[in-house]
Amino acid sequence: MEALTGFSVLIIIVGIIVLFLFLYFVPLGLFITAYFSGVKVKIFRDLIGMRLRKVSPQVIVRNLISATKAGIELSISLLEAHYLAGGNVTNVVNALISANKANLDLGFAKAAAIDLAGRDVLEAVKMSVNPKVIETPLVSAVSKDGIQLKAMARITVRTNLERLVGGAGEQTILARVGEGIVSTIGSSTTHKEVLENPDSISKVVLSKGLDAGTAFEILSIDIADVDVGTNIGAILQTDQAEADLKVARAKAEERRAAAVALEQEMSAEVARMRSKVVEAEAEIPRAIAEAFKSGNLGVMDYYNLKNVQADTDMRTSIAKPEEKKDKES
Repeated sequence: MEALTGFSVLIIIVGIIVLFLFLYFVPLGLFITAYFSGVKVKIFRDLIGMRLRKVSPQVIVRNLISATKAGIELSISLLEAHYLAGGNVTNVVNALISANKANLDLGFAKAAAIDLAGRDVLEAVKMSVNPKVIETPLVSAVSKDGIQLKAMARITVRTNLERLVGGAGEQTILARVGEGIVSTIGSSTTHKEVLENPDSISKVVLSKGLDAGTAFEILSIDIADVDVGTNIGAILQTDQAEADLKVARAKAEERRAAAVALEQEMSAEVARMRSKVVEAEAEIPRAIAEAFKSGNLGVMDYYNLKNVQADTDMRTSIAKPEEKKDKES
């Protein structure tokens, strides 16, 4: 009896293990749910096969039921292939259901490609139905009269499902709109034109087709705020005037230095001439003495020379201004 009881326990344990393995590989509850939902699922080929291929039957079958109930025809093989490729099956199916309800042209192949590209396909469909508003940072630009303006814009965009794979993102839209704002303000004659008619910025920017090559379609660009900044033109003119003044001072200093150098050179030349004159005057008495010895100069000639010199000194003294005479005295 004891041996029989032990054998019975073993049989029960083995039966429980076999039942557990059977229910694991054959999820009867999921099969029943699919059957009553009108989804054809085969136990051995689909459910057991998915277990062997390491695919979650719950994810595949439940999403297939959701798609079938929404009127979208999908196959287990398509969902299973997307699952094995690393895609989010639930997101793709929900996106297809949302697109179908909103009458958007979105097939499984395109939705799967968007999902595998790393984009949230469900969020993209939602944004295509309900456009999103993105706000640019404060953009600074200078009009032709030199006044700085700071503008901020709100951009209403919706997803372009055709360009979602490979299209540029929100940062490209923001950069292009910011560049358009700077260009438009910079081409304005005065800052008053922009302040009086700020919608001219949005009209010009919107007409440039800034959404080309992006994953979005720009619906509108609205200028939210325009503030007056500093007078850049006046600051630049002041800086230029200071620079010109420094250049003029440098040139004046250069001319002054040249004049001082020339004056010093002339003073040196005059000093050299004076030294030669003094040297020549020192030779005069010797020359007179030599003339006396040689008989070329007589006493009367010498006195006549002295009289001429005295007369010259007198005339020079009379010709000097009174101030110079006072200084000399």
